[in-house]
Amino acid sequence: MPPRPRTAEPQVLARIVGLLVQAAQARGVAAPALLAGSGVDPARLADPDARIPLATETALWERAALLSGDPCFGLHAAAQVRPGAFDAMDYAVRTAPTLLDALQRLARYNRLVHDVADFRVIDAGARVRVEHGFASPGHRPGRQASEFTLAALPVVATQMAGGVPVRPLQVQFAHAVPPDLAPDLAPYRAVFGVTPDFGADVNALSFDAATLRRPLHGADPGLSRIVTAHAERLLAALAPPQPGLAGQVRRLVVDGLADGPPTLGQVARRLHQSERSLQRRLAAEGCRFAGLVEQVRRELAQRYIADPRLALGEVAYLLGFAEPSPFHRAFKRWTGMTPAAARRRQAEQALAPEAPRLTAGR
Repeated sequence: MPPRPRTAEPQVLARIVGLLVQAAQARGVAAPALLAGSGVDPARLADPDARIPLATETALWERAALLSGDPCFGLHAAAQVRPGAFDAMDYAVRTAPTLLDALQRLARYNRLVHDVADFRVIDAGARVRVEHGFASPGHRPGRQASEFTLAALPVVATQMAGGVPVRPLQVQFAHAVPPDLAPDLAPYRAVFGVTPDFGADVNALSFDAATLRRPLHGADPGLSRIVTAHAERLLAALAPPQPGLAGQVRRLVVDGLADGPPTLGQVARRLHQSERSLQRRLAAEGCRFAGLVEQVRRELAQRYIADPRLALGEVAYLLGFAEPSPFHRAFKRWTGMTPAAARRRQAEQALAPEAPRLTAGR
């Protein structure tokens, strides 16, 4: 993931605002009018790495509703969601074998999109409940953003089901009944198929469990493994956060590793500084660029080896090796054993928990 300053202000993926702008434009609101005074550079909205403050995103949702004259702007904007809108998280969700797996992946990988938004998937037998809120004291989802989030779930589920409508059995919002709509809640029934409950403890949807467990036609297990491994790699780069320039460099290396390890020049350009300056600043933190690349590859290699779903050739690809043999040589240099031997040892350790474990080198 891209470097971003450590700050108390939560951040969200700028592409969320890009989708918001498209929805506003469809309702006659020009992008400059919507973004005026927000501090958001329109050029950043298509950047897959860019993030903006959560407070800015929340304010833009409310401003879009005001300028468009649509009190249910967030609700209706969900219809704009298309595959790839949220990058790695979106692809991980959309390659899941079932809708239940998709929701569980959403809960796991949503941090790639939003610093504090939290999804909880509760499998209660006949029903599956999905709760949404903010895992950060002092922050609450705004009305428009909340309605967009919940409305987007059945939209994406229906797309994944090949156009067969997937409707929730129950909808709950934590905010009160909007005074500009009560008592007419027809817009909500049109989107969800049911009338929501308002003033609930948490935003939530409930679905028929049998529908969510049904296998999705056309699911590609191989692609799913690759996509989720990529999402895991990005997630690993987010936590624990590392201070200083070295942490920023590590994140850029992780982000671009599948295309081959980034060069010093590429990373320097991303950080808007010269190669010499980058080398000098890293040296001041007691590290070297080549050493950071090697460290990232070693740590991720041991993480991937622990996942038996990934073929060793796929692991080599994810680490940016052009073919398996250089990966095998590098892994043996790092650990003293081949990748296959390391995987066998981990399988044996899983059957004997008291045995020493192969660590990730942290």
